[in-house]
Amino acid sequence: MSFPDRKKSGPPRKVADDAQLIEKNIYVNRVAKVVKGGRRFSFAALVVVGNGDGRIGIGQGKANEVPEAVRKATERARRSMFDVPVVDGTVPHVIQGRFGAGKVLLRPANPGTGVIAGPVVRALLDAAGYHNVLTKSLGSSNPYNVAKATVEALRTVESPAMVAARRGKSIEHVIGNYDLAHRVWSKDAGSKENA
Repeated sequence: MSFPDRKKSGPPRKVADDAQLIEKNIYVNRVAKVVKGGRRFSFAALVVVGNGDGRIGIGQGKANEVPEAVRKATERARRSMFDVPVVDGTVPHVIQGRFGAGKVLLRPANPGTGVIAGPVVRALLDAAGYHNVLTKSLGSSNPYNVAKATVEALRTVESPAMVAARRGKSIEHVIGNYDLAHRVWSKDAGSKENA
């Protein structure tokens, strides 16, 4: 009995140019399994892949050797890439991402600030193309939870064009004429003065 050829369902994947992708190993974990003859070691890798211009993906891989685990993680990261909005090298607004016990806060920053972040969040933001961001990890320090919380935060970031489309307004009306990071900090300064 033969079955007709079936096409895989789902959205078409964007193929990225491999030469321009940034690949960073975030974390490699050695796992020991105790068996009758001693210990067997395997490795788990966490890798981020980005093009430095608004596309990013993370992947996990497990294998008996480190290079094979990294290769598997890199393949999965390339398949899971998604677009993130980058406005003047920073995030458009304050956002908090959560995954498990991990919480990550991302905040816009003025030009010249740099990426103020720990090693896991820094690797993700550098690969995505952000240059000025203030971050704080508020929960678990487990690299997997921190990385996935950062990805959740980046998935929910809205660019001014997305906000304008959602609200049915023009981009000029949504943005106005202000400096993004200055507006965020002036809100905090105003609330402190009123307190």
